[in-house]
Amino acid sequence: MNKDLTVGKPETVLWKFCLPLFGSILFQQLYNIADSLVAGKCIGENALAAVGNSYEITLIFIAFAFGCNIGCSVIVSQFFGAKNYRDMKSSVYTTMSASAVLCAILMLFGILGSSQMLSWIHTPEDIFQDSQLYLDIYIWGLPFLFFYNIATGIFSALGDSKTPFYFLAFSSTSNILVDILFVSLFDMGVSGVAWATFLCQGISCVLAITVVMKRLSAIQTEGAVFFSWRLLGKIARIAVPSILQQSFISVGNIMIQGVINGFGAPVIAGYAAAVKLNNLVITSFTTLGNGISNYTAQNIGAGILPRIRAGFRAGVKMVWVICVPIILIYLLFGRILVGFFMNQPSEAALSSGTAFLWIVAPFYLIISVKLTADGILRGAGLMKAFMTATFTDLILRVMLALILAKEFGSTGIWCAWPIGWTTATVLSLYFYRNGPWKGSHQKII
Repeated sequence: MNKDLTVGKPETVLWKFCLPLFGSILFQQLYNIADSLVAGKCIGENALAAVGNSYEITLIFIAFAFGCNIGCSVIVSQFFGAKNYRDMKSSVYTTMSASAVLCAILMLFGILGSSQMLSWIHTPEDIFQDSQLYLDIYIWGLPFLFFYNIATGIFSALGDSKTPFYFLAFSSTSNILVDILFVSLFDMGVSGVAWATFLCQGISCVLAITVVMKRLSAIQTEGAVFFSWRLLGKIARIAVPSILQQSFISVGNIMIQGVINGFGAPVIAGYAAAVKLNNLVITSFTTLGNGISNYTAQNIGAGILPRIRAGFRAGVKMVWVICVPIILIYLLFGRILVGFFMNQPSEAALSSGTAFLWIVAPFYLIISVKLTADGILRGAGLMKAFMTATFTDLILRVMLALILAKEFGSTGIWCAWPIGWTTATVLSLYFYRNGPWKGSHQKII
C-alpha cells in the first residue's frame, strides 16, 4: 500500500516506515551470510575465504545497482510527494531502460575480467579457482540484482516498505535451504553456494517487478513516457554520485582486501566472517538511511521543510535503539559468532575476526549518525556534501590500513575503520546542519 510520508508525527512515521526496511535488509544479508556460513561449515575454511574474497568484488556491482535504486527512489519520492504522477511513472520506466543497458555492460566487463580482478587483489593460489567460480556465477545473476533493487526503490518511494520485506523473508529463507541442499546433498561445493543465491535472488526479482508494475498501473495518469532524457538527467544527478560513492568504497575495500590477503588464508577467513557481521550492521543502517531519504524527498516535494529536522532527530533515536544491543552482542560474543562461520576454525582465524569486531563495534554509535545525516543529504539532492564526507572516510581508511598494517599487522588494518568513520561523521553533521532547511520554509524541488 502506498504511504504519504508528509503527514503524521515524524517519529511515528519513520518507525512504521523504516522497521520493515530494517527487516528486509536483515533478510537480504542472509543471502551473503548463508553463503559464507554454508561454505565454512559444510566445505571448509578455504571455501569461506574464497567466498569472502569474491564478495569484495561483488560489492562493485552492488554499488551500481544501489545507485540505480537511490536515483530512482529519490526522484520518484519527490514526484509522489508533489502529486506529479505522470513524471513519477516516466521516471520509473526511464530508470528501467537505462539500467538494462548499464547491467549488460557490467556483465560483459565482469565475464571477461573476473580473473584479472581476482589477480589484482592478490588472491592466494589455494582459493583462486573457487573465488573465480563463485564470482562468475554471481555475474550471470546481475539482472536480478539490478531490477530487484529498482523495484524496492520504487516501493520505498511510494511509502511501502512492507511488500519487499515479505518477498525477502520468503526468498532468503529459501536461499538457506537451497544452499544446504546444493552443498550437502548434491555436493556442488562453492558453485552450489553461488547457484543458490542466483536462483533465490531471481525469485525475489520476478515477484518484486510483477507487483510494482501492477501497483503503478493502478495509478491513473496520462502522458507517461517509457524514456525521457530530461528525467534521466534528474535521476543521474542522484544515481551517479551514489554509484561513484559506493564504487569507490568497494575499490577501497578491495585495496584493503589485497593487504589482508598478504596475511594468509586463516586471517582472510577470520576477516571474511567478521566483515559479514559488520556489513550486516552497516548495510542495515544504510537502508534505514535510504528510508530517511524517501521521507526527506517526499517532504521536499511537498515543500514541508521543518519535518526534515524532526526526521533527523527521530532517525538518530531509531538507529541508536537498534545499534546498542548489537554492540553488546558483538563485544560479548564476537568470538563465538566468528567461529560459527567455520567448522574447525584455526586460532589465527578466530583471533583476527574477533579483534576486528572488538575494535569496530563500539563505533557503530558514531557511524549510525553519519548514515542518518547522509540519508537527509541524499533525499535533498545534496550529493556534493554527501560524497565529500564519504570519500573522506574511504581515503582515510585505505591510507591508514596500508600504513598501520606495516606496524601492527592485521590489527592495524582494523583500527582504520573507527578513524575514518569518526572524521566522516563530523563532516556529514556539518553539512546537514547547514542544509537549505536551516531557518527556511520555502519550497525546494
